[in-house]
Amino acid sequence: MKCDRCDKPAVVHEVNVKHGVKHEIHLCEEHAREAGIIPSLGPEPINQMLTQFVVSQKTKKRKRAKSKKGCPECGLTFTRFRQKGLLGCPVCYEVFDAQLGGLIERTHNGGTHHAGKIPQRAGGSIDRQRMIQRLAKELDSAISAEQYERAAELRDQLQTLELEKPGNQDGP
Repeated sequence: MKCDRCDKPAVVHEVNVKHGVKHEIHLCEEHAREAGIIPSLGPEPINQMLTQFVVSQKTKKRKRAKSKKGCPECGLTFTRFRQKGLLGCPVCYEVFDAQLGGLIERTHNGGTHHAGKIPQRAGGSIDRQRMIQRLAKELDSAISAEQYERAAELRDQLQTLELEKPGNQDGP
Protein backbone atom coordinates (compact mmCIF):
# COMPACT_ATOMS: atom_id res chain seq x y z
CA MET A 1 0.00 0.00 0.00
CA LYS A 2 1.27 3.50 -0.86
CA CYS A 3 1.32 6.64 1.26
CA ASP A 4 -1.70 8.94 0.84
CA ARG A 5 0.62 11.94 0.36
CA CYS A 6 3.42 10.46 -1.79
CA ASP A 7 4.38 7.29 -3.67
CA LYS A 8 6.50 5.76 -0.89
CA PRO A 9 5.31 2.56 0.82
CA ALA A 10 3.01 3.23 3.78
CA VAL A 11 4.22 2.03 7.17
CA VAL A 12 1.40 3.51 9.27
CA HIS A 13 -2.18 2.40 8.66
CA GLU A 14 -4.87 4.04 10.76
CA VAL A 15 -8.61 3.30 10.57
CA ASN A 16 -11.15 5.54 12.33
CA VAL A 17 -14.90 4.91 12.41
CA LYS A 18 -17.05 7.88 13.29
CA HIS A 19 -20.82 8.04 12.88
CA GLY A 20 -20.68 4.79 10.92
CA VAL A 21 -18.24 6.21 8.35
CA LYS A 22 -14.85 4.52 8.00
CA HIS A 23 -11.80 6.75 7.38
CA GLU A 24 -8.49 5.13 6.47
CA ILE A 25 -5.11 6.89 6.60
CA HIS A 26 -1.96 5.36 5.11
CA LEU A 27 1.32 7.24 5.63
CA CYS A 28 4.99 6.65 4.91
CA GLU A 29 7.49 7.04 7.74
CA GLU A 30 8.31 10.65 6.82
CA HIS A 31 4.68 11.85 6.68
CA ALA A 32 3.82 9.89 9.84
CA ARG A 33 6.57 11.83 11.65
CA GLU A 34 5.19 15.12 10.31
CA ALA A 35 1.71 14.15 11.56
CA GLY A 36 3.18 13.32 14.99
CA ILE A 37 2.23 9.65 14.82
CA ILE A 38 5.83 8.41 14.90
CA PRO A 39 8.33 10.24 17.15
CA SER A 40 11.03 12.05 15.24
CA LEU A 41 14.54 10.62 15.09
CA GLY A 42 17.41 11.95 17.13
CA PRO A 43 17.52 13.59 20.53
CA GLU A 44 14.77 16.10 21.08
CA PRO A 45 15.42 19.22 23.07
CA ILE A 46 14.46 18.63 26.69
CA ASN A 47 12.05 21.58 26.73
CA GLN A 48 10.09 20.06 23.81
CA MET A 49 9.84 16.71 25.61
CA LEU A 50 8.70 18.42 28.82
CA THR A 51 6.11 20.46 26.92
CA GLN A 52 4.69 17.32 25.35
CA PHE A 53 4.57 15.63 28.76
CA VAL A 54 2.79 18.59 30.40
CA VAL A 55 0.25 18.81 27.56
CA SER A 56 -0.49 15.09 27.80
CA GLN A 57 -1.01 15.35 31.57
CA LYS A 58 -3.46 18.25 31.15
CA THR A 59 -5.43 16.21 28.61
CA LYS A 60 -5.58 13.25 31.01
CA LYS A 61 -6.82 15.51 33.83
CA ARG A 62 -9.56 16.96 31.58
CA LYS A 63 -10.69 13.47 30.62
CA ARG A 64 -10.80 12.42 34.27
CA ALA A 65 -12.76 15.54 35.20
CA LYS A 66 -15.28 14.85 32.44
CA SER A 67 -15.69 11.24 33.54
CA LYS A 68 -16.32 12.35 37.14
CA LYS A 69 -19.04 14.74 36.02
CA GLY A 70 -22.27 13.16 37.17
CA CYS A 71 -25.93 13.28 36.27
CA PRO A 72 -27.64 16.19 38.04
CA GLU A 73 -30.81 14.10 38.47
CA CYS A 74 -29.52 10.82 39.93
CA GLY A 75 -25.81 11.55 40.58
CA LEU A 76 -24.54 8.66 38.43
CA THR A 77 -21.02 9.16 37.03
CA PHE A 78 -19.89 7.74 33.71
CA THR A 79 -17.29 5.65 35.54
CA ARG A 80 -20.04 4.12 37.66
CA PHE A 81 -22.12 3.48 34.52
CA ARG A 82 -19.16 1.60 32.98
CA GLN A 83 -18.97 -0.56 36.10
CA LYS A 84 -22.71 -1.29 36.41
CA GLY A 85 -23.69 -1.20 32.74
CA LEU A 86 -26.94 0.60 33.58
CA LEU A 87 -27.92 4.24 33.40
CA GLY A 88 -29.72 5.70 36.40
CA CYS A 89 -32.43 7.85 34.78
CA PRO A 90 -33.57 9.37 31.45
CA VAL A 91 -31.46 12.50 32.06
CA CYS A 92 -28.31 10.32 31.98
CA TYR A 93 -28.80 9.84 28.23
CA GLU A 94 -28.47 13.60 27.71
CA VAL A 95 -25.63 14.10 30.20
CA PHE A 96 -23.51 11.25 28.82
CA ASP A 97 -24.52 11.76 25.16
CA ALA A 98 -20.95 12.28 23.92
CA GLN A 99 -19.57 9.20 25.68
CA LEU A 100 -22.54 6.98 24.83
CA GLY A 101 -22.46 7.84 21.11
CA GLY A 102 -19.31 5.86 20.37
CA LEU A 103 -20.36 3.04 22.67
CA ILE A 104 -23.74 2.69 20.95
CA GLU A 105 -22.10 2.85 17.53
CA ARG A 106 -19.75 -0.01 18.39
CA THR A 107 -22.57 -2.05 19.91
CA HIS A 108 -24.88 -1.60 16.92
CA ASN A 109 -22.23 -2.02 14.20
CA GLY A 110 -22.20 1.64 13.21
CA GLY A 111 -25.88 2.38 13.92
CA THR A 112 -26.46 5.61 15.79
CA HIS A 113 -30.10 5.22 16.79
CA HIS A 114 -32.44 2.40 17.68
CA ALA A 115 -34.46 0.99 14.76
CA GLY A 116 -36.47 -1.52 16.77
CA LYS A 117 -38.00 -4.81 15.79
CA ILE A 118 -41.21 -5.37 13.86
CA PRO A 119 -43.57 -8.19 14.85
CA GLN A 120 -43.85 -10.65 11.95
CA ARG A 121 -47.65 -10.57 11.88
CA ALA A 122 -47.63 -6.76 11.56
CA GLY A 123 -44.53 -6.44 9.40
CA GLY A 124 -46.32 -5.65 6.13
CA SER A 125 -48.57 -2.95 7.51
CA ILE A 126 -45.76 -1.28 9.46
CA ASP A 127 -43.50 -1.34 6.39
CA ARG A 128 -46.34 0.20 4.38
CA GLN A 129 -46.83 2.93 7.02
CA ARG A 130 -43.12 3.71 7.03
CA MET A 131 -43.11 3.88 3.22
CA ILE A 132 -46.06 6.29 3.29
CA GLN A 133 -44.29 8.49 5.87
CA ARG A 134 -41.05 8.46 3.87
CA LEU A 135 -42.84 9.33 0.62
CA ALA A 136 -44.75 12.15 2.34
CA LYS A 137 -41.47 13.66 3.59
CA GLU A 138 -39.91 13.33 0.13
CA LEU A 139 -43.01 14.96 -1.38
CA ASP A 140 -42.72 17.93 1.00
CA SER A 141 -39.02 18.28 0.16
CA ALA A 142 -39.69 18.10 -3.57
CA ILE A 143 -42.41 20.77 -3.35
CA SER A 144 -40.22 23.10 -1.28
CA ALA A 145 -37.37 22.58 -3.79
CA GLU A 146 -39.83 23.30 -6.62
CA GLN A 147 -39.24 19.89 -8.23
CA TYR A 148 -42.80 19.52 -9.43
CA GLU A 149 -42.27 16.53 -11.73
CA ARG A 150 -40.69 14.55 -8.88
CA ALA A 151 -43.49 15.75 -6.58
CA ALA A 152 -46.12 14.44 -9.03
CA GLU A 153 -44.42 11.02 -9.14
CA LEU A 154 -44.29 10.88 -5.35
CA ARG A 155 -47.94 11.97 -5.08
CA ASP A 156 -48.97 9.12 -7.43
CA GLN A 157 -46.94 6.60 -5.41
CA LEU A 158 -48.55 7.86 -2.19
CA GLN A 159 -52.05 7.59 -3.64
CA THR A 160 -51.35 4.03 -4.78
CA LEU A 161 -50.07 3.02 -1.35
CA GLU A 162 -52.96 4.69 0.48
CA LEU A 163 -55.50 2.89 -1.71
CA GLU A 164 -53.93 -0.52 -1.03
CA LYS A 165 -55.42 -2.64 1.70
CA PRO A 166 -52.96 -3.16 4.58
CA GLY A 167 -52.97 -6.97 4.29
CA ASN A 168 -52.89 -7.06 0.47
CA GLN A 169 -49.35 -7.22 -0.89
CA ASP A 170 -50.40 -7.69 -4.56
CA GLY A 171 -51.72 -4.13 -5.06
CA PRO A 172 -55.13 -2.37 -5.26
